[in-house]
Amino acid sequence: MAVLEIDHLVAPPKPAGTITSFIRHAGFVLNLGQWTAGFVRSMGTETSFTGEVFAKLLKALTHPRGLRWKETLIIAEKAGANAVAITGLLGFLIGTILAFQTVAAMRQFGAEVFVADLVVIVLFRELGPLITAVLLTSRTGSAFAAELGTMKVNEEIDALTTMGLDPVQFLVLPRIIAVIGVIPLLTMFNMLMGLVGCGLVMVSWDIPGAIFMDRIRYAATLTDLFGGLAKTFVFGTLVAGIGCLRGLQTGVGPTAVGDSTTRAVVSGLIAIIVADGVFAVVYYFLGI
Repeated sequence: MAVLEIDHLVAPPKPAGTITSFIRHAGFVLNLGQWTAGFVRSMGTETSFTGEVFAKLLKALTHPRGLRWKETLIIAEKAGANAVAITGLLGFLIGTILAFQTVAAMRQFGAEVFVADLVVIVLFRELGPLITAVLLTSRTGSAFAAELGTMKVNEEIDALTTMGLDPVQFLVLPRIIAVIGVIPLLTMFNMLMGLVGCGLVMVSWDIPGAIFMDRIRYAATLTDLFGGLAKTFVFGTLVAGIGCLRGLQTGVGPTAVGDSTTRAVVSGLIAIIVADGVFAVVYYFLGI
C-alpha cells in the first residue's frame, strides 16, 4: 500500500513534445526581449545624436566662422555637382515614363492635354523630391557611412577626440550642411528634366508645344513647388545624418565598413519613406 501511495505522489514525466515547445517559446520570448532592448538602446542613441546635431547646427548658423567651409564646399561638390548628370537622367526618364503611361489612356477620352497637369503635380509634390532623396541616399549617404566608418576602424576619430576636436562639429556638420544646400537644387533640376521628357512625349503624340507650355503654367503652382522643396530639407538632413551616424557606429572586423554602409542605405530609405508619408498627412490636413 505504501508503494502505491508513493507512486501516486510522483508526477508523471512530461512528454518530449511539451518540453520542446516550451523551449521554443522561451527562446522566442528571449529573442523578442533582446530585440526590444536593442531597439530601445538604438532609439536612445539616435535621439541623443539628433539632439547634438541640431544643437551644433544652430551654433554653426549663429557663429558661422566655426564651421569648416572649405570642407563643406568640397563635400557639396561631390554630393551635388557630381550628381547632376544622374539626377537629370532619372528626372528625364521619370517624366517620359509618366507621360507614356498616361497619354495613351487619356487619349481615349480626348483628355491627353491634361497629361501635363498630372506630370507637373506628381513631379513637384512627390516624385521630384523623393527620387532625388533616394538617389542621394544610395550615393551620398553610403559614401558618408563608408568614409566615417573607415576613419572609425583606423581609429582616426579617436585621435580627433584625443586632440580635443568634436567629431560631430568636425566631420558631421559639414556633410549635413552640404547636403541640405545641394538637395533643393538637384530636386529642381530633376523636375525640369522630367518636364522636358514629358514635353517630348507630348510632341510625339502631335500635341503642340504651345498647348503643353500653357498646361504647365496652369498646373504649376507655387504651393506645389515650395511644398515639394520643403520636403528636401528634411530629406537631406535624414540622408546625411543617418549616413554619418552609421559611420560613427562602425564596429571592428573586415566587414564592419560594408555593414555600416548597408545599414545607412536601408535606414535612410526607410526614414525617407516614413517622412514622405508624414508630409502627405500633414499637407492633407493643411489643405496643401
